[in-house]
This record gives sequence, structure tokens and C-alpha cells, in this order.
Amino acid sequence: MMALCAALALVACGQTTTPPAETPATTEAPAATAATTPAEATAQDACGAAQYAALVGTNIAAASFPADSNIRIIQPNTPVTQDFRADRLNVLTDASGVITSLECY
Repeated sequence: MMALCAALALVACGQTTTPPAETPATTEAPAATAATTPAEATAQDACGAAQYAALVGTNIAAASFPADSNIRIIQPNTPVTQDFRADRLNVLTDASGVITSLECY
């Protein structure tokens, strides 16, 4: 009797498969999604990184940014939040403070 109960419990918890629902074929392009990936945001330059491209290779101490801008400076071992904001410019530096890249995320 216990073996039968155990077998029923396993069957009840087993994986079930259902065939995928058929979707009608369309020739339209997929709609643009509101969320973009960090790579897409950088490619689109949503944060204005291109205007600061000349700063790559210079020391962060010599760089100046507008006071009201949405800029985050990220040095090695600096904890940062994982929230995605396409309009935020992230200035990445090396250990000596030299700007290594500018990214939108």
C-alpha cells in the first residue's frame, strides 16, 4: 500500500508536456519593446556617451561633467546597483583613475 502511495505521488509530481500553441504567421516586424539591453542602449547612445568619448584615456580627476547630469563613476571594486537606466552614463575607470570606457546602462 505504501509503495502504491509513493508511486502515485511521483506520478502526480511528474513533468507534463503540452504541445506549443500554434501562432499565425505574420509578415510584420515584431513591435519594439520598452526595455533595452545594456548593449543596445550603448549602441543607441541613450546617455550621450559619444560627447564624452575624448575623455577615454584621461584621468577622472581632470574630467568635468555637468552638475545636473545623470553620471555614475565606477572604479574597480566599487559596488553598484544592478538597476538598468539607459539614460545614465557610467564612467568606468581603472585602479589609477584613468577612464577606460563610457557606457549607457
